[in-house]
Amino acid sequence: MERDVNTSTIEASSADLNTNPADVSNVGRAYHRKRNCKIIVDSPADFAPAVAKRLGVRVIPFSYVTPEGEFVDDLWESKDPHEFYEFMRKNPDVRITTAAVTPGRYMEIFENAAADGLPILYLGFTGGLSSSIDSARQAAEAVMQANPDIKIYVLDNLCPSLAAQLLAIEVVRQAAEGLTAEELYHWAEDARYFVQGYFTLDSLHWLGLGGRIPPTAANVGGKLDIKPELTYDRTGALALRGMCRGRKKALRAVLADFRENYAHDPSLPIAIASADAEKDADWLEAQIRREKGCEDVVIMRSSISPVIGSHVGPGMVAVAFWGTDRREKLSLTDRIARKVRAND
Repeated sequence: MERDVNTSTIEASSADLNTNPADVSNVGRAYHRKRNCKIIVDSPADFAPAVAKRLGVRVIPFSYVTPEGEFVDDLWESKDPHEFYEFMRKNPDVRITTAAVTPGRYMEIFENAAADGLPILYLGFTGGLSSSIDSARQAAEAVMQANPDIKIYVLDNLCPSLAAQLLAIEVVRQAAEGLTAEELYHWAEDARYFVQGYFTLDSLHWLGLGGRIPPTAANVGGKLDIKPELTYDRTGALALRGMCRGRKKALRAVLADFRENYAHDPSLPIAIASADAEKDADWLEAQIRREKGCEDVVIMRSSISPVIGSHVGPGMVAVAFWGTDRREKLSLTDRIARKVRAND
């Protein structure tokens, strides 16, 4: 069942987001004033539970399967992150799988959300990593055809994990400022490219186990103590930034990309998360705090969800922030394609 947050429990003041940067519970009333639409997100956005609660949004839980059975990602309410990732460490050959949300499930969610007649905006997990967004679009079309008075906007967030959390936070704030569902859709359609995310993994093993990279590459990387730095491209798919010899070099590479791409807007929060690697996440936060203008910026901390974590394994450390336009960093082949289109 999707998680429907009771916004009446919010107690933080409208100015709280910037008064105590260390406390994620301070995402308060400024982000959930009365809106003229429903906003739906999903659990692969890796929300800090306190933030999701205070945003007053509906969170669709994705599911995952372990040897113990199938579970829903409930933002770690029923599972402990350390225990989950420790199981992966102790059972490196056991693959934890995930499944896309079905069109039927999306139809149920959209119909329930539309019961009061408000339009709906769904910020869906990127199609670069999951087919769920296609199911959501199919479901939205079916619901609107059967109910012409219902309006549902489905947007591929193109920025998984923590970046999706930051996008959702700002969408909620823009809704509180009076943007309609259609206006929010078009706002987020552009804004999603300005959310950056960089992360490193402790091992390539899990990407190899899940078929994301060849198993031989994962094995070689492990023997050479290779730590990848990754991001996501304009489609929301994983993109390799570089390979580092050792953990510290990989963390410094993540920090370097933060420095290069950060927007330097202290009114917008930064997000840091780990897959049971809190000491390294602490180090990254401390380094960011030393950057000019970041001394008092809100930094939200959370644990990588089991849905994301099942693919990347324990040890992931990630940072997400508002920054430069990802569309401007085109690959060589993308620049060629743009030139071809311009000449048509």
